Amino acid sequence: MSYDKNLVKSGDEEPLWVPSRQRVDSSNMQRFMQYVNDRFDKEFDSYDELYHWSVDEISDFWSSWWDFSKITRSADYLNVIDDPSKMPGAKWFSGAKLSFAQNLMKHRDSHTALVFRNERSERIQMSYSELHTCVAAVVRTLRELGIKGGDRVAGFMPNIIETVVAMLAATSIGAIWTSCSPDFGINGVVDRFGQTQPKVLFTTDGYYYSGKTFRSGDRIRELIRLVPSIQKVIRVRYPDIKSGALDLPKTSDWDDVVAKGGGSRFEFVQTPFDHPLLIMYSSGTTGAPKCMVQSSGGILISQLKELVLHTNVMRRDTIFYFTTCGWMMWNWLVSSLATGAKVILYDGSPFWPDKGSLFEMIQDEGVTIFGTSAPYLSVLERDRVRPRADYSLSSLETILSTGSPLSIRSFEYVYRDIKSDVCLSSISGGADLNGCFALGNPMLPVYPGELQCRGLGMSVEIFDAKGQPVLGEKGELVCTKPFPSMPLYFWNDPSGEKYLNAYFRTFPGVWHHGDYAEMTKRGGLIFYGRSDATLKPGGVRIGTAEIYRQLEGFSEIDDSLVVGQEWEDDTRVILFVKLKPGSELTDELRTRITRSIRENLSPRHVPSRIVQIADIPYTVNMKKVELAVCNIINGRPVLNKDALKNPESLELYRSLDELRT
Repeated sequence: MSYDKNLVKSGDEEPLWVPSRQRVDSSNMQRFMQYVNDRFDKEFDSYDELYHWSVDEISDFWSSWWDFSKITRSADYLNVIDDPSKMPGAKWFSGAKLSFAQNLMKHRDSHTALVFRNERSERIQMSYSELHTCVAAVVRTLRELGIKGGDRVAGFMPNIIETVVAMLAATSIGAIWTSCSPDFGINGVVDRFGQTQPKVLFTTDGYYYSGKTFRSGDRIRELIRLVPSIQKVIRVRYPDIKSGALDLPKTSDWDDVVAKGGGSRFEFVQTPFDHPLLIMYSSGTTGAPKCMVQSSGGILISQLKELVLHTNVMRRDTIFYFTTCGWMMWNWLVSSLATGAKVILYDGSPFWPDKGSLFEMIQDEGVTIFGTSAPYLSVLERDRVRPRADYSLSSLETILSTGSPLSIRSFEYVYRDIKSDVCLSSISGGADLNGCFALGNPMLPVYPGELQCRGLGMSVEIFDAKGQPVLGEKGELVCTKPFPSMPLYFWNDPSGEKYLNAYFRTFPGVWHHGDYAEMTKRGGLIFYGRSDATLKPGGVRIGTAEIYRQLEGFSEIDDSLVVGQEWEDDTRVILFVKLKPGSELTDELRTRITRSIRENLSPRHVPSRIVQIADIPYTVNMKKVELAVCNIINGRPVLNKDALKNPESLELYRSLDELRT
């Protein structure tokens, strides 16, 4: 059997980037390691030592991070964790009382907190003091509406400043925030808000994407009708402030709410560490989305660890992540406010009016930390965009990528055509924990195709089918010890059965995340795709990302999708290719694709059928939808299409002649 040399890590590859001594010494991670050394009389001088201590002594680690990060609280904890062996169900920081919103708003000065930009070059900024004033006004209205702790407040909003203000106002009074991106179809929104029953809905007239204005009025009216718990709608006049008022019931205007001001009293409600803060949703592509309830303290302490230590966010930074309000990365980005940094929000397509638009933003705003997705970087590389030649990127220090595995070609592209002196951190986690298992690290080098490290305090292993940890082999990503940002529970799951089935049935007492991955001898991670999309021809497990990586070198291919078709008591690999305009799926192209996969991977990886298709389905968060297509070609129903960005594309996969023989 032959292997793709780009996927086998022997441990002796040359790094693409190595941090300077000055960068290491000035990093938050280095400062924290010294803090731990002083506090516990240690002599750690490497991340590997710090990491293993953090998972071996989880109580000491999390208490140290609690103190080092200076979390604002009104009452301190009695003990860090009641039972480190209990998973799920361990109780964290009992006795502590805090406010998530207060920690994000502890700065109250003229320093810029938020900058909003969109694809039409509109720009608005808000200082930390202005943010506090605006939040206070919305809090007043929510209190007047009778909203109290535990009530749900929802946003059906684009990524604008008002969305951040609404979230902070709701969580300031102990309400639970939940949100959906405005590009969700009505069924997708109702599938989510219909379960969690919000009392107040924040929304807008619509949003921008790829030079077009999309109106939301019809969906909002239907949403109000189908979710009777909604008692009040607060409407922001965006995107077209000159438009007439939408004919919506139960509606107040955002400008009127803000104009009233916050009154004389604005106090942050102090809640226990495990008070519900957010309800996040699974993608819902295989059924009704799971509603994951997450705690105020767990999300705060975990996201601060990831932002401050692993991403090295400081007050001097300007941080951007391309995201919608329905993706966990929006919550992650907004939590950067706790550091006092400047946070950039964006509404629109990253490729409008051209593929350099976000790099122009980096140049103009002095962005130091730029977050994006693997497909975005792949498109730039494919289309030969060279930002370093066209823009001044002197401010840029860190590039983050998530959403799907980042290919070796994309790693090399970043250092060749974007910037050579930058920390490229591919990160991976999920909405389930509103954070990451694998992250970047300002102290470590960057190797092609590899995530730099496991996150501090996250006891991550790769298990084989027998539940044994393996090194240098592909297997299931698991977490063997509890962590603070685990969901408290699922909404409408009183027995906890859905929660247990989601994470703990495969390996009892161990969090099974559903990623197919490999740990390298360096302690880095390589991801091969989702476990539930893993192919098994002849019983041999194959990660779809392995095949996708082989296709990146073909100039004719615009996009692709790999799934398994049940065939003659086995599974055969089916490759769908979307070709660039003017290209054809000739016998010669099929032969080149087949040869590349066979020679660089193995004969088992070679598709039984290569089928040309006009479109590839994606979720609204731009993840390929392999499972839905797998269900279609295997004659199973697709239960929820409204979670997709382009649901009409699924019809292309029905009754294909090429799959009948």
